[in-house]
Amino acid sequence: MLKEAIFHRPKNNFAYAYNETTLHIRLQTKKEDVEAVELIYGDPYIWEDGEWISLKKPMNKTGSDDLYDYWLAEVSPEYRRLRYGFALKSEEETIIYNEKGFYEEEPKDCGLYFCFPFLNKIDVFQAPTWVKDTVWYQIFPERFGNGNKENDPKGALPWGSTDPSTTNFFGGDFEGVIEHIDHLVELGITGIYFTPIFKAKSNHKYDTIDYMEIDPQFGTKETFKKLVEVCHENGIKIMLDAVFNHSGYFWEPFQDVLKNGEKSKYKDWFHIWDFPVVTKPKPNYDAFAFVSDMPKLNTEHPEVKDYLLEVGRYWVREFNIDGWRLDVANEVDHQFWRDFRNAVKAEKEDVYILGEIWHDSMPWLQGDQFDAVMNYPFTTATLDFLAKNKTKATEFANSISKVMHSYPINVNEVAFNLLGSHDTPRILTICEENKDKLKLLFLFQLSFVGAPCIYYGDEFSMTGDQDPGCRKCMVWEEEKQDLNMFAFVKKLIGLRKELPVFGNHGDIHFIEANDETNHVMYEKVSNSTGERILFVVNNSDKDLVVTLPDGVKGTVMRDLWNGEEFAFAADATALQVKLPAYGFQILAY
Repeated sequence: MLKEAIFHRPKNNFAYAYNETTLHIRLQTKKEDVEAVELIYGDPYIWEDGEWISLKKPMNKTGSDDLYDYWLAEVSPEYRRLRYGFALKSEEETIIYNEKGFYEEEPKDCGLYFCFPFLNKIDVFQAPTWVKDTVWYQIFPERFGNGNKENDPKGALPWGSTDPSTTNFFGGDFEGVIEHIDHLVELGITGIYFTPIFKAKSNHKYDTIDYMEIDPQFGTKETFKKLVEVCHENGIKIMLDAVFNHSGYFWEPFQDVLKNGEKSKYKDWFHIWDFPVVTKPKPNYDAFAFVSDMPKLNTEHPEVKDYLLEVGRYWVREFNIDGWRLDVANEVDHQFWRDFRNAVKAEKEDVYILGEIWHDSMPWLQGDQFDAVMNYPFTTATLDFLAKNKTKATEFANSISKVMHSYPINVNEVAFNLLGSHDTPRILTICEENKDKLKLLFLFQLSFVGAPCIYYGDEFSMTGDQDPGCRKCMVWEEEKQDLNMFAFVKKLIGLRKELPVFGNHGDIHFIEANDETNHVMYEKVSNSTGERILFVVNNSDKDLVVTLPDGVKGTVMRDLWNGEEFAFAADATALQVKLPAYGFQILAY
């Protein structure tokens, strides 16, 4: 065995409390290097005749990436504490691995083993339970629907009359969302994520002028309250977007600094290097990506922190929103987010806190800061394979497996899984307008573990290049809508709701990834009911015959897409299904 590849750490994604009674223990080994692993475990205070009493439990291989295999065991220690190690077996050898290293025989001193000191309830990662069954829908408010022309910004253009730009307006507002709530209900949406709604100069509103006010072009606070009520009546949660890393150029405190310089009472609210303040050609203060219009806030300053924490509380308390999506979350200090979590959860315990982080986010996902992050590694892996043909089947399966093992399972269950957004080209455009490939994207997203999010209009096959092209006005003329794609997405969401194992209540693992034919086969399995769903995806432009695993012999299989049932005999030798180009099958058994 390659000992250098064997890895475990007693916290984070390798040893964690899944709930108040259950621990998950993971181990990493070199790919295809170890045949079996057993968990050695016991209470540190139970000894007999001078020896520590331990038990053994087989670990399950839960997946692999390009370099490693991953193993998992679930244990419920009677006294909520655990010492543990691993017995690894290959054809050539058996070794014991614990905190102090490798041994040929199992040590009987628990002091040598990894330690989970105590399963404290307060330390368990707990995200709102409702998120696991939520299908999100992202709305860019300026472009979804214009329900009230009286609040249109000056110079607003007729709806959809031209392509979007970085500066034009079309008058989208809250009443436009209310008018079209039936569309979201019919599709099966149960959560709306709004990009910023606060007063700002731009059409995207990430340059906040006033965190406590609605931008007039969207309506009044009374209209927003009505929108939240209408959504809640229709089983739809509401999540707002906030930028606490930086303010907009026209935010009053920053304007005061520009006017009064070193004498401004707000000068320490920002990270200003020297005075006088200079904005061009390069700011002499910290800003988002050197953009002078977005000065970075000093979230360690008590007054700044108090103000922003009240922003978080206010919109939960006064408008009963259900979540916060936090922009540029990784550039804000960890202590601020700990305090933010405590503040908003005190107003409403099950508020969902979602951070925008593009990289490894484990430091933010330990139960004291965020409930989830935007799952961009999932996005990248899925688009690279199904949309861009940038990767083959094996690399896709490896990448998704790596995503799944980067975080605890209870974190993965509430991850925010998106394919497109206001920051990226439309997914159909990435697919070079191949709608069959778009359907495969939706199939994988909506059968994956986590909380999926659909960007407005993708269900109608809208196109658009990188921002601002991806921010077109929503298409409401029925003759311009792709009703076939709408029905396809609706049906997938329906399956996700009808069959818990299809969505977030089933473990996922890849059975086959074939680079030659570029197809993948993966399975969802319910630990509670034993239900299984087999997914076969043909990501090629050729018809394909795929051989199913031996485990389907003698079982009745139901094609979830067309409702047909069939069975393979117990002694069948040809376990095959036919798939058209870019086709799929979903088989329950």
